[in-house]
Amino acid sequence: MRRMLGTIRHRGPDQFGIYLGTHVALGHARLSILDLNTGQQPIGNEDQTLWIVYNGEVFNYIELRADLRTRGHRFTTASDTEVILHLYEEYGPDCLNRLNGQFAIAIWDEKDRSLFLARDRLGVRPLFYTQLEGALVFGSEIKAILAHPEVRAELDPVALDQIFTYWSTLSPRTCFRGIVELPPGHYMVAKGGRLRVTPYWTIGFPEEGERAEQRGGRPIESYVEELRALLVDATRIRLRADVPVGAYLSGGLDSSAIAAIIRTLGVSRLDTFSIAFTDAQFDESEHQRRMARFLGTEHQVVLATHEDIGGVFPDVIWHTETPIMRTSPAPMFLLSKLVRDRGYKVVLTGEGADEFLAGYDIFKEAKVRRFWAQQPDSTWRPLLLKRLYPDISRLGASSVSMLKAFFGIGLTDLARPDYSHAVRWQNNRRTCRFFSRDVKNKVALDRGGADSQPTFPSGMPRWNPLARAQYCEISIFLSQYLLSSQGDRPAMAHSVEGRFPFLDYRVVEFCNRLPARLKLRALTEKYLLRRVAESWLPPEIVRRSKRPYRAPIHRSFYNARTPDYVRELLGETALKRTGFFNPSAVTHLVAKLDDGKALGETDDMALAGILSTQLTNRLFLESPRARTPLAAEDEVKVVDRRCLREQVDG
Repeated sequence: MRRMLGTIRHRGPDQFGIYLGTHVALGHARLSILDLNTGQQPIGNEDQTLWIVYNGEVFNYIELRADLRTRGHRFTTASDTEVILHLYEEYGPDCLNRLNGQFAIAIWDEKDRSLFLARDRLGVRPLFYTQLEGALVFGSEIKAILAHPEVRAELDPVALDQIFTYWSTLSPRTCFRGIVELPPGHYMVAKGGRLRVTPYWTIGFPEEGERAEQRGGRPIESYVEELRALLVDATRIRLRADVPVGAYLSGGLDSSAIAAIIRTLGVSRLDTFSIAFTDAQFDESEHQRRMARFLGTEHQVVLATHEDIGGVFPDVIWHTETPIMRTSPAPMFLLSKLVRDRGYKVVLTGEGADEFLAGYDIFKEAKVRRFWAQQPDSTWRPLLLKRLYPDISRLGASSVSMLKAFFGIGLTDLARPDYSHAVRWQNNRRTCRFFSRDVKNKVALDRGGADSQPTFPSGMPRWNPLARAQYCEISIFLSQYLLSSQGDRPAMAHSVEGRFPFLDYRVVEFCNRLPARLKLRALTEKYLLRRVAESWLPPEIVRRSKRPYRAPIHRSFYNARTPDYVRELLGETALKRTGFFNPSAVTHLVAKLDDGKALGETDDMALAGILSTQLTNRLFLESPRARTPLAAEDEVKVVDRRCLREQVDG
């Protein structure tokens, strides 16, 4: 247990706790944000028959505690942890429907020898597990599970195929064979050697369709007022902390709106943090500075160079614990270091607005393609696609025939649930050509098996087309990649907790009930949010088109200071040793870079995927980092129920 906790001390370096029972051992690494003096875990209930360890925050804990007191519960701490424990004692698994937060929970019941594991609705906080002979091993990160002496690390070829296709694995699969995640919005009960996984919340949309919504006749101003009130309250409760709280400021609509709300709530000093790039193609620092001046924040910037991104990439993979098709997590890793260096543990960010209010270009793309599908032979309708992706090189100069070849995949197959994402996923599959014959054969054998393809709700055909597109983006990309590799992991690498007002379940459920026209109006994204933000932000920010957050890929690895690990891991010897990729295909890709040629979008992603896969293999299989146990000087609270006594160790 000490070794497992040592692997995740970055998630909670302040205090450590261990519960030891005859049938269970629980460990906790604490990032102290609430109740700094008495909130150390594990925590037991009044008669010490229930014990909890958990990672995350429950933002409505004050209101929940007041209600529980009226029901006779007694509290010994001021923490949200103890609130969860008593809520479980009162309601059982149904307590999850009362929590507004981001969490991974473990509760041990001494009476019936059962373990309750639960994860928040959208999967902000991670939770993984594996089964051994007669044992269940779980943790907030896979590296903690791998620290168990009986767990063996092995990369899953099918998972690699999913990552290279969908940019992430499909829940509950991870890239490690036999290690799975508890899906978002699910809980698990382990008892008597059996595991039962149950959903308690799912992503859903109305089935009546757009026309039925329009017939309601509700004035748009009422939607504006409701969203404004929800966002203000979601932000207000996420400011609850006994430590200073900062905010990320990208210069776009979402993070600017959250920072502006914080200002309206009377916060006297607000530190904001952002990323600037030396590569002008990715830099938005001008807009960030403008917003910081407008809001009067203390603004701090980390400047990410190509060399910086390439230099920290191995550390990023150590924390993401999976191959990735982008370098975007690397600047986020650098940003969270800046946040921690400035003395902050908590930041509010704008994640979630693009998914639930239709901010991404892929939603516009699907709308244009449906419009084009009405006249498949049209020569001018596909030209609308040129407006969508200014960040993709050479698309603006594409001919009509090239646009039709690229975006015309399954054009008239409007009924398929993944219509919106078919082009992206088909294009991504081109990166799979770099796989070795052995990997391709193993993937082919598994095709059609459980979790090998996305699954969709039975009622999805009755949703409007935008809702179907949103479901694909939310259920696969949001929790599996964005909130993990680009959210929780690079932040927690430096012991920083991100909080996301747009992911408040009340905001999410409101947005999912909205008419499509209030999210995507013609080709204007996040229409309702723009209306809400008019009273908070300058017009140029409100009107500004969405610019996706991206980071340079091939220039980060091949530059004046190309890191040694890049040449080594992409060399023929290393490729043959790992066996995941075709050495001649990868050598041809590298030759383009050696010749000074720029890579297209697909090859750029392939480069990131190949290199991060090689790094994942090295870091977790070939030469894993030392599993350093907690040190003697670490503050460790040990509750040893086997001896029926409590001791403090350290």
